[in-house]
Amino acid sequence: MVKRGDAVLNKDLWREALNLFAGGVNSPVRAAVKPQPFYTDHAYGPFLFTENNKKIVDYVLGYGPLILGHSPQQVKEKVIDQINKGWLYGTPSKVEIKLAEKISQHIRTVEKIRFVNSGTEATMNAIRLARGYTKREKIIKFDGNYHGAHDYALVDAGSAATEFGVPISDGIPKDVLKTVLLCNYNDLDCVENFLKKEDIAAVILEPIMGNMGVIPADQDFLEGLRELTKTYNSLLIFDEVITGFRVGLEGAQGLYEVYPDLTTLGKIIGGGFPIGAIGGKKEIIDNFTPNGRVFNAGTFNANPVSMAAGLATIEELEKGKPYDIANAAAREIVEELDKIPIFHTINSVKSMFQIFFGIEEVHNAKDARNANKEKYIEFQRKLLDNDIFFPPSQYETIFTSAAHTDEIVSLTIERIKKIASEIK
Repeated sequence: MVKRGDAVLNKDLWREALNLFAGGVNSPVRAAVKPQPFYTDHAYGPFLFTENNKKIVDYVLGYGPLILGHSPQQVKEKVIDQINKGWLYGTPSKVEIKLAEKISQHIRTVEKIRFVNSGTEATMNAIRLARGYTKREKIIKFDGNYHGAHDYALVDAGSAATEFGVPISDGIPKDVLKTVLLCNYNDLDCVENFLKKEDIAAVILEPIMGNMGVIPADQDFLEGLRELTKTYNSLLIFDEVITGFRVGLEGAQGLYEVYPDLTTLGKIIGGGFPIGAIGGKKEIIDNFTPNGRVFNAGTFNANPVSMAAGLATIEELEKGKPYDIANAAAREIVEELDKIPIFHTINSVKSMFQIFFGIEEVHNAKDARNANKEKYIEFQRKLLDNDIFFPPSQYETIFTSAAHTDEIVSLTIERIKKIASEIK
């Protein structure tokens, strides 16, 4: 048994975890923290408090959902109120209507919505819906875009798949792989060639890639995708699981003013609780059961606790100040990172950013893979030694939140300055 306060507590917990879980973890990127993961006891604001009683400034933020920071009071109160009423009904509840109305109010392409339980479920069902609606089988996706951990998404996926050298997972039938066509991000010619030759149900992409570091799409690329998919009667799916309500109330589609047929959402719309959603035009969403013949069901779909947390989060974001704080924090930190005296580039959008060492620019997954990953990991570990937690993978995103105040940013910049001269 491990003992609280013991100096080797993390090692003891890690030893137990290795006996219980594959690789010691339940999601692979968590194992990227070396020499072993630290274990979090509780979290508040911008801080993680570990089982070893360390206080760490968090820029991972649950890999994106916690735009208000950890345990914000406004969300906590609404969650507690809901738990006092019950946390699983198996029937509809009013709060799911309120959250759906709130999302539709801000994201104009979401006329109707289906709530599910994760980003993976959202993209999996969006692809199934596109196939059912168009009566076609093939989809186009882009190298380095991560759309969850289901069979149709794990073809040259980014994030943990790239980090651990598994671009295409074992266990996926070859016939499934034949239905997924791959293009390079920001390469419109490839898409057009496939659309001309194949019956394509949908083109799916992250409008701002968040699982290969941060890589924004070119404006012309997104506008071209919208035009081409209309021309060839294919659907355009924006995977906004990360960017939805992160880069603004209208998501990335509002920033670019390019509007898809279907949008997948997750993370922030659940306020840190498990959630996913597929939204889009009425005539498409109505193909889900029980209206149509595209099956989706789930015991925990529209779970009232996730609904309450998401509604409270969006209500806070509507005030504007959380965005102001989070975006300003990212700008200041990016400015400091850009002073590091090593050849690098930084991609940033609002409260999302990533630094790539040893490369001039990053426009697609190939560029990101050519960056000096080892240098990033050295940088990340030195920061963690100084109680600043950047993601332990080059291919994840650094996030800021409304809890990253001027005081926290100043502390972070001080630590960056401290270690900058140590990076060779």
